[in-house]
Parts: sequence; C-alpha cells; structure tokens
Amino acid sequence: MQLQEVKQGDFMISTDKQKLDVNYIHHYLSVESYWAQNIPFETVQKSIEGSLCFGVFDEAKQIGFARMVTDGATFAYLADVFVDEQYRGKGLSKWLMQSIMAHPDLQGLRRVVLVTRDAQGLYSQFGFEPLNDADKYMQIRVINAYKNLL
Repeated sequence: MQLQEVKQGDFMISTDKQKLDVNYIHHYLSVESYWAQNIPFETVQKSIEGSLCFGVFDEAKQIGFARMVTDGATFAYLADVFVDEQYRGKGLSKWLMQSIMAHPDLQGLRRVVLVTRDAQGLYSQFGFEPLNDADKYMQIRVINAYKNLL
C-alpha cells in the first residue's frame, strides 16, 4: 500500500501507521463510538495491522481516523471513521473522505461498502447509496461483541 500524506493548514491526513496513536484510537472506539463499545486494545491493534489506515492530525496530535479493509483489487469495507468532537464542523470529515476516495490503492474497486447509523449525508456526497439488492447480502453479526470481555 502506498503511503500518502496530505496537508491543509495545520491539519494532515497520513496513511503512515507509525504516526497513529493507537491508545487514542482505542479510547475513542471503546468509549466514544456507538459501534465498538468495549473493544479490546489488542483487537484495535490487529484491525489496524490488517487495514489501510488514515490518521487525521492537528500538527502532531491525532484527532481522527478511518480504515479501509481491502484486497486492493475488487473490494473494500470502510470502517471506524471518526473525527474528534471538538474538531467537527471544520470540514475535516469531508476532507478525510476525499482523501480516502482518492487514494491510489482504492481506485478501480468493484464494490466499496460501509455501515452507518447517522452519517448517510456525508457518505452520499461520495457516491455511497443504500443497498438496492440488500436481500442478496448475508452476514454473521455478533451483537455486543465486546461486552462480555470486560
């Protein structure tokens, strides 16, 4: 996967995993997010290792994150997208999505999917739409997957 860094004023988006603050990402996901409550630190580490990651930074401080789980050829799943609440309203989520969608390793994919409870407005700006063939999709879903790990 190609490393990329893009800057906008004091802000930067980087795909360099060495720059990621895994403790910050874990805290956000396990405490602040609605989708990964109580996720173990080791699980976050493993998910980062297996994904193309995008860190959002205010100078050296990490303030956001997203990751693509992909084979780099046909399919990708966008996951764990967030910008710290105190930085919202500055266009950073939109810039993050622009950076993700423009990444060279994510071009030419046949399908890119995501799941969101409340950000359809953001993602629709980048071509995401509700499934038109949802009846063909199947899943194994573990509700509260991390609840019993405490």
